Parts: sequence; structure tokens; C-alpha cells
Amino acid sequence: MALLVIASCQLMVVLDITIVNIALPHIQTSLGFSTENLSWVINAYTLTFGGLLLLGGRSGDILGRRRVFMFGVLLFVFASLLGGLSQESWQLLAARSLQGVGGAIASPTALSLITTTFSEGPERNRAFGVFAAVSAGGSAIGLLAGGILVEWLDWRWVFFVNIPIGLLIVLATPRYIKESARHPGHFDLLGALTSTLGMVLLVYGFIRASEEGWSDPVTLGAFGAALVFLIVFIAVERRSRQPITPLWMFRDRNRSGVYAMMLSLSAAIFGMFFFLTLFVQNILGFSPLKAGIAFLPISVIIAIGAGVASNLLPRWGPKPFMAVGAILAALGLGWLTLTDVDSSYLGSILGPTLVFGFGMGLQFVSLTLMAVSGVQPKDAGAASGVLNATQQVGGSLGLSVLVTVFGTASRNEATDQVKDFMSTATPAQRLEFRRTGQLPAPWSDQVLTSGISGAFVAAAVFAVFAALVALFVIQVRPSDLERLQGGAASLTPAEGSVAAPAESSGAAATGEPDAREGPRPPG
Repeated sequence: MALLVIASCQLMVVLDITIVNIALPHIQTSLGFSTENLSWVINAYTLTFGGLLLLGGRSGDILGRRRVFMFGVLLFVFASLLGGLSQESWQLLAARSLQGVGGAIASPTALSLITTTFSEGPERNRAFGVFAAVSAGGSAIGLLAGGILVEWLDWRWVFFVNIPIGLLIVLATPRYIKESARHPGHFDLLGALTSTLGMVLLVYGFIRASEEGWSDPVTLGAFGAALVFLIVFIAVERRSRQPITPLWMFRDRNRSGVYAMMLSLSAAIFGMFFFLTLFVQNILGFSPLKAGIAFLPISVIIAIGAGVASNLLPRWGPKPFMAVGAILAALGLGWLTLTDVDSSYLGSILGPTLVFGFGMGLQFVSLTLMAVSGVQPKDAGAASGVLNATQQVGGSLGLSVLVTVFGTASRNEATDQVKDFMSTATPAQRLEFRRTGQLPAPWSDQVLTSGISGAFVAAAVFAVFAALVALFVIQVRPSDLERLQGGAASLTPAEGSVAAPAESSGAAATGEPDAREGPRPPG
């Protein structure tokens, strides 16, 4: 029941991401977003989520994880209500940012609670597999629910649906989850502020460049300010006694490699869903419900891949699944670069998305185990936060890069399409074009598909980079395999001959297993 409650929080977060993706074209029409600025509906959430995850994880360690978990869920519910009521684009972006804050508080504390519930070894491996399957199932539910709600009701209901889920989680938490012990410490507010501002400005710089060009003064100013904030962030973390980003976590070769893989793969998966949503609805003409059904096979194959990896990890170790998964993801994205205005779902979309999804599924449990292996219970929240932050920040930063590539490719294609349009269009069509500046179909479809194809090329490059890291950076040690198999290296106080003193860890103080790893929400 504790796993059900905790996994339900992940269900809500994943549900929100996929359900909003399906609604993007309708949100764009309703609130007047451009294609480039539409990405802020995703980035406003993921940037605050990723930027504050580290602070959220530390909050659970200091204040008590159950208490902080419940507060984060309630804040997420309140922000969802505001998002559904938005009448202007800035109101929706503000609500999405607040949703990110709630998710940043709830998610790492939920993951830390899992570390005090399941013993290291086969039991925790199975829990990871269940957690990954729930996440993939949440994606599927979000795709279907998003299509149904948008088509039968309104796009606003993709936010309202979070309210009953969140309230049920809050009601069930005190009954099934014990409060964790508090660890003394302080909040690194300056670190959280500088890291979040730095990433927001960096993403803004890329998106601004896609619209105004790289020589635009505002673009250059955003990049310069981002660099300053990120340098200050590193300086603050080096001097802080309790940083939100413990820099020692990056000293381990495997952990640093996993962080690099997470950044690049998150960029790929965020970009794939964002641009495919636009393609199937705007080019193929799918309704929201049909688009949701079209994406269901991806969720199913991700769950299958996660299950395969979870069962075979103790025998083979995580490296083969990381490498093969990244290669498959790159192949799937490379296949998607061939899409054009004449592409069909069965002929051009289904195959590559299945290859991509299976590759991503192979990596979820593997990346988690490698990234948080050996972390002490008192740092479980921070460790989960760093891993989740790399996922969210990588997704936002990568999506902004892909949007920049999309904008450049679209502008280049638009130059050719305008010439063709002016030579073949009727006088009425030319007059309308001069009035609106917008190309009609099929010329506009050519521009959109050219930009999307260019974005997929960049996404494939991200996946290739992840594969290279898996092949040449990641090293699996015998102790890692022993821990996965539940050997001596993974004995908990309940299993060993000597129990850890209560003051040495929050887990021992509460009578729960002393665990050193914490999972990451897949996808």
C-alpha cells in the first residue's frame, strides 16, 4: 500500500506531462502561442521542477519526508486548478511554474521514502520494475485521458483531472506511510535560486535565438547572464556546508556518466513527444483522442523494456542495457528524420517510436541503480534530487535546443516555399498572405515538417552521445553486481549481525531498512 501511494504521486506527475502534450495544439489556438513559445508550456513546468528538485529533496531530509510529500502534492493540486482556470498565456505559464514547484517538493521525497521501505537487492529491483511500469502506465493513461478530455470537453480539463488524484494521495498518505526521522541541516536557498535562474535564462536564450537569431542583443544578454548565475551557483555549492547539489556525487565516474546520459536522453524524449504531437495533429489530421491512441504503443513498449531490464540486471549488470538502449533510441530517432508531408502513421511513425520506446525502457532501471548506488540514507533526498534534476533540466534545455533547430530549419524551408507559393497561388491567396504573413496548406505543411525533421536529427545526435558515454565511460564493478544480486554488500541492519545505531540513519531510527539507493521516475 505504501508503494501504491508513492507510485500514485508519480502517476500524477507523468499523467500531467503526457496529458498536456496532447492538448498543446488546442492550447496554442486558444491562448495564442507561437510554435516556439508553445514549448514554454512544457519548459515552465520542467525548469522549476528540475531547478528546485534539489531543494525539495533536502527539505524532506530536514523537515520529515511524509510531511513535505503531502505539502508538495497539495501545492501541485492548487496549481492545477489555476492552470485550468487560465484566460491568458502568462497565467497558464505561471500556473505551470507553480506546478513545477509542487512536483519538485513531492517527487524527491516520494523517491526517498521508497529507499526506506525496500531492502537493497532483489526486493528493491522488483520495486523499481513496478515503479517503472506504473510510470509507463501513467503515460498511457495520460495519452488516452488527454485525448478524451480535449475532444469531448475542453483542454482545461487536462489540468482539472489532477485534483481528485492529488486529494486521494493526501488522504491516504498518513495511513500507509510512516514519517521519517529528521536530519539536522539548513536550506541552500542561494544555490536553488542561482541554479534555477541560470537554467531559465539559458533556455530563454536558445528559444529567443530560434526567433530573433544568434546576434540578437537580448539573446546574447540571456546567455551571458545564464553563465554568470551558473558560475555563482558552482561557487556557492563549493563553499556550502550542506549544498543542494553535493559536488562529491560527480567525482564517481559512473555517476557522472549516468548524469550525462540522463541529460541527453531526456532531451531526446521530450523533443520526440513535443514534435510528434504537432505532427500527428497538424499534418496527419488526427483528433486529440486518435493522437492519444496513436502514442499508446510507446508506453506499452517502454513498460516491456523496463520489465526485461529489471529481470536481467542481476545477471548481466546495467551497462549492456544502457548501451543497447541508447543505440536503439538513436536508431528510432534517426528513422523519424525521414518523415515528410506524405508520411503515414503506420508507415513512418509506429515503427521508429517502438524502437525508440524499447530502448528507453531498457535504460530506466539501469540508470537509476548506477546513479544512486552507495548513497547514505541521510543524503537519499539530495541524491534523488540530483538525478531527477538532470532529467528535467536536460529535457528543458534539450527541448529549447531542438526548438532552435526547428526554427532555423523552418525559416530556411519557408524561404523556398514562399517563392513557390507566389509563383502558383491565386490572387486571393496572395492577398491573404500579405495580410496575415501565414502560408496556407500545403506550403505551411512543408515548412512544419521540414522543421520537425531537423529537430529529430538533433535529437538523434543526443541519443548517439548517450550511447558513447555508456560504451566508453560506464564501468560495472564486481561490487555493483553483488549489490544487485542481494549479496553481502547489500545487507541491511535487519539482515546483518550488527544493527546500525539509531542516530546514524533515519531508516534505523524508524525501524525501517537501511537503504542507500533511491529510484528516479522514468520517462
